[in-house]
Amino acid sequence: MSVKAKDALRYIDEKSTLLTGLSDDIWGYAELGLRERKSAECLAKALEDEGFTVKRGVAGIPTAFEATWGEGTPVIGFLAEYDALPGVSQKAIPVKEELVPGGAGHGCGHNLLGVGSFTAAIGLKCEMESRGIPGTVKYFGCPAEENFSAKAFMARDGLFSACDACLTWHADSFNRVKTGSSLANNAVNITFYGRTAHAAADPHNGRSALDALQLMNLGVEFLREHMPPRARVHYVITNGGMQPNVVPAKASAWYLVRSPEREQVDELYERVLNCAYGAAKMTDTRCEIELIKAIWNVLPNVALEELLEECFETVGPPKFSDEDLAFAREISKSFPPGQREAVLKRGNIPEEFWGQVLNDTVVPRPATPLDTDGSTDVADCSWCCPTIEIKAACQAIGTPGHSWQYAAQAGMSIGHKGMLTAGKVMAEAGFILMTEPAVLAKCKDEFLRRTADKKYVCAVPEGQGPKFDQFS
Repeated sequence: MSVKAKDALRYIDEKSTLLTGLSDDIWGYAELGLRERKSAECLAKALEDEGFTVKRGVAGIPTAFEATWGEGTPVIGFLAEYDALPGVSQKAIPVKEELVPGGAGHGCGHNLLGVGSFTAAIGLKCEMESRGIPGTVKYFGCPAEENFSAKAFMARDGLFSACDACLTWHADSFNRVKTGSSLANNAVNITFYGRTAHAAADPHNGRSALDALQLMNLGVEFLREHMPPRARVHYVITNGGMQPNVVPAKASAWYLVRSPEREQVDELYERVLNCAYGAAKMTDTRCEIELIKAIWNVLPNVALEELLEECFETVGPPKFSDEDLAFAREISKSFPPGQREAVLKRGNIPEEFWGQVLNDTVVPRPATPLDTDGSTDVADCSWCCPTIEIKAACQAIGTPGHSWQYAAQAGMSIGHKGMLTAGKVMAEAGFILMTEPAVLAKCKDEFLRRTADKKYVCAVPEGQGPKFDQFS
């Protein structure tokens, strides 16, 4: 099957130096969620240079924006991310060496993600201009996917509901279309307040907030036996007191509660909070609950999966050089024992691909949808309009998620090639959705069937904004 959006792919090739440069700029900025000022602005400015109209600061988030080109229907959106992760700063080399000591890094490849979606948007615009095709292209700058889920706030404000379909992608070890669903989740700060006292002289006069927090954590550990099989609860202690000879008057934890369905999260969340309330009673302390964010599970769309798989086969996978393969072999030496095999098995990758160091073929969708044990705020968009996510090979097979190895490859040619491929695949799919009404109608009909008995309501309460001071 021949490429239909030939002008789009040609334009992407012509712009490849600009595109990889943008990606490297964002890789170097490595800004944490809700703080991606340089990253968001360089993408917004690049879109304006390409003829898009940009509305900055949407959904009450300074680093969120919406870029629009064209008019009328269909309306095809592309979702972008550009937030980094704390503590994974890394040079673009195959051995561990921080770029900024203790700094953030793109250990999930979101520098590639934002520019890959930009690639698709400008490619589709070029194709539509050259053919005089009506329709609207939208690019959504979505901050803070990792921790604060800006797409949920953007969905609550109706930004995605005007789209006929939305496309996105993610860096991965494989070239394939994402299938199945994800875990919905709630993130919450839980803080206990007690009373200080001298820990040796008069501890009986104190009420330890840390005791309360530890009892709550213990209660959650016992709760694990009675949670749904794929449910997850994780936490970090963000404040455990100041010094050991003072009974702590304040202690806090940041919790993340996940489960396959939104309703399951609601139920499990209440049980976790009951552990907190019980711990407060046991220690004669007081607890405060602060919801940070809440997102849904992904709503699949098989019709879009079929389309994107066809487009992937048409465009083809990235082509890696001998230098890329050498880099991948070298960085693979740093993977923990069994890591590569675990990735292959967890991803249900056919054995014919196991011998590859870099995946340079298109991996077919599994016969049974492959649900992920992670979460993504792409889910909230998927309940507003038909939405699909693809994966493109941007790292050696077996690369750990959220790692320095991931960050290294996101800043060099392996990541660049996967990014440009993802942009081309999404541009091709966007063009088909723009010009073949029957294909788009099939995707929308499936969306309407799946949402007929379950309507989306944002799980973040109306009026609540993102937690801008979480890292302060």
